[in-house]
Amino acid sequence: MTKASTPHGGKLIHRFKTGQEAEWARQEAKALPVIPITEWTRSDLEMIGVGAFSPLTGFMGEKDYQSVLASMHLQNGLVWTLPVVLPVEEALAHQLIVGTKAALKGEDGTIYGTIAIREVYAYDKAKEAQAVYRTTDLEHPGVARLFSQPDFYVAGEIVLLEKRQHDEFPELYKEPAELREIFAQKGWKSIVGFQTRNPIHRAHEYIQKTALETVDALLLHPLVGATKSDDVPASVRVQSYKVLLENYYPKDRVLLSAYPAAMRYAGPREAVLHAIVRKNYGCTHFIVGRDHAGVGDYYGSYDAQKIFSTFEEHELGISPLFFENSFYCNKCDGMASEKTCPHDVSERIILSGTKVRAILRQGEKPSSKFSRPEVAQVLVEGMAGVTQ
Repeated sequence: MTKASTPHGGKLIHRFKTGQEAEWARQEAKALPVIPITEWTRSDLEMIGVGAFSPLTGFMGEKDYQSVLASMHLQNGLVWTLPVVLPVEEALAHQLIVGTKAALKGEDGTIYGTIAIREVYAYDKAKEAQAVYRTTDLEHPGVARLFSQPDFYVAGEIVLLEKRQHDEFPELYKEPAELREIFAQKGWKSIVGFQTRNPIHRAHEYIQKTALETVDALLLHPLVGATKSDDVPASVRVQSYKVLLENYYPKDRVLLSAYPAAMRYAGPREAVLHAIVRKNYGCTHFIVGRDHAGVGDYYGSYDAQKIFSTFEEHELGISPLFFENSFYCNKCDGMASEKTCPHDVSERIILSGTKVRAILRQGEKPSSKFSRPEVAQVLVEGMAGVTQ
């Protein structure tokens, strides 16, 4: 059995300053050169600072960066599948001095942290795009973001001074150390994590409950950081999760918590990172479904599951649970999957995310065979003011 007490790399990183120590650091930061950061980078900064990205203590240097692109491992041999980097404009890159510190200022003018500059380097966007996203097509949202960002990276250890203020559902934001403590208090030894950036439909519910049959508890851990503009807003999604859990899940075996990361849409590589991060939050198992973290037709339906065979089980330290595409089958008169249902596809209730969003924006409800009525109602009301 995987031990929930073992973070990736053996130690849970924590670089978030509080109290008097934070106040001193804020005063120091006011006199430092400023590196502007986007909301995406601010999110990565927070993930490093609270330990979700353990063992990272800062933004990657060139050796780790190149190693991740080439082998999906850090220089020290630890599995890590995606770059975690700090982009800066060329003019600023030439002004920064290795061995000094800089303040990391968000788009809202807040200094969210500092970095001890260890390295400044140029990089190849096309190479990174092909390695991470398997494409250089600018229609891919991750590739488009990559090609729009500055041409240099700055590396070094960070200190997190401010976390983003979450006014809508502050009670859901738990650091890895906090979730681990909750799991321990509840006596949960085996916890399965579920990643989502979408409302939960009947197929999701089916695989979550199937997984829950074999473990002590389920961590429903929706991503609430930056996503595509046409994704359902986080506030609407969270309300739909609460309604679903209230009516259809065992309250003593399920925990809802927010995952404040940005969505990369990197398919297979991101699926592995999602598993590693949930390991840092204390999970022992992680659900990987069809087209996990995918977008468009850039990845095969089950590539995100196949990539796990690239690694030895001990390298990951968390057990992936693989599920086939699930759906409601009229002939079966219930939920099923491609593994269990013998009937024609015409009998299956399957809707794409795009189709569901279109239905919701028209003020209509998806079939109860696709989405629970209470969830559908929340989504219809929440999406009423969202433009296409």
